Amino acid sequence: MWQRLFTLIRKEMQALLRSPQSRRLLIAPVLLQLLLFPFAATLEVKNSTLAVFNQDGGAASIELVQRLAATQAFPQVLMLHSQQEMQQVIDRQQALLAISLPQDLSRKLAAGQSVAAQAIIDGRRSNSAQIAYGYALQVIQQFAAERSHQLPPAKLVVQNLYNPNLEYRWFVLPSLVAIITTIGCLMVTALSLAREREEGTFEQLLVSPLTPGYIMAGKALPGMLVALVQGCIIAAAAVWVYHVPFSGTVGLLIVSMLCYGLSLVGFGLLISALSSNQQQAFLGSFAFMSPAVILSGYMAPVENMPLPLRLVSAVDPLSHFIIIVKGIFLKGYGFAEAWPQLWPLLAIAASTLALAYLMFLRRSH
Repeated sequence: MWQRLFTLIRKEMQALLRSPQSRRLLIAPVLLQLLLFPFAATLEVKNSTLAVFNQDGGAASIELVQRLAATQAFPQVLMLHSQQEMQQVIDRQQALLAISLPQDLSRKLAAGQSVAAQAIIDGRRSNSAQIAYGYALQVIQQFAAERSHQLPPAKLVVQNLYNPNLEYRWFVLPSLVAIITTIGCLMVTALSLAREREEGTFEQLLVSPLTPGYIMAGKALPGMLVALVQGCIIAAAAVWVYHVPFSGTVGLLIVSMLCYGLSLVGFGLLISALSSNQQQAFLGSFAFMSPAVILSGYMAPVENMPLPLRLVSAVDPLSHFIIIVKGIFLKGYGFAEAWPQLWPLLAIAASTLALAYLMFLRRSH
């Protein structure tokens, strides 16, 4: 029986790798996302354009504009000549933020008086605009304190744990290990049974000496193997190419990948058992992946979601695996720290595999 199972696994791997197109579909997304995500998927604001309407023209206002232009966020500053131009540059998306400096700015700063400046931000890009506004506000407040010869009453010393320089790649790349693993494992598994139905070999599979459990195992293991290889490639690139620190152990990372892959193949086989052809399986996989990524905590903290969505997130395997991978990379997780997230993955795997097995039996009769 084991020899027949290995034969089925070998058949699945041959079906995946027999054509150059299939091999490209397995390799190209990994390389593409590895090159694009660390640079494109970032919430940092850099190389943005700031528009300034300087009504003062004094030495203080000119120095303030120079300080704003010296920041990494605003290497380009547009000097405006009217209040109407502020609205126009925002409408045309020529600037992310527009600031109006009042006429008496230099005089009030010299006299130690408070100054009110106007800022217009592009609400269509609210997140980036708010971050840019925070950068500009910090520069303006520091400049005003220096000019008025006032020191802040207290100084808050900030220490960034696990990511001292707040490198965004340290956040993106561990999460990318989880996302790439999801794509590879889910797609390979979901298309497996659907491909057999589409090619007319599903009935031959049913009359083979293999039991339904062995058939499902033969369909599940190739997907887990593909996900494991893809995840290891991303993890290795994160450490050796992008210099993300790896504080945990390789063994725990592989074990957690296998547990996560087991939970994914349950969803994949369930989708495959419900699909009559590969197109339906592909659409089903996409329908699962989109909410899985949104509810995982990668795009927004789970704590900010309403209670019903937090409950749904608890059964999303990606939300647990992202916590494990980040913990292994940045916190040096051991098995004890990872176990609170590992056992939900095993519970999800047991539930989805059992449901997929029942659906497989129902569709096979």
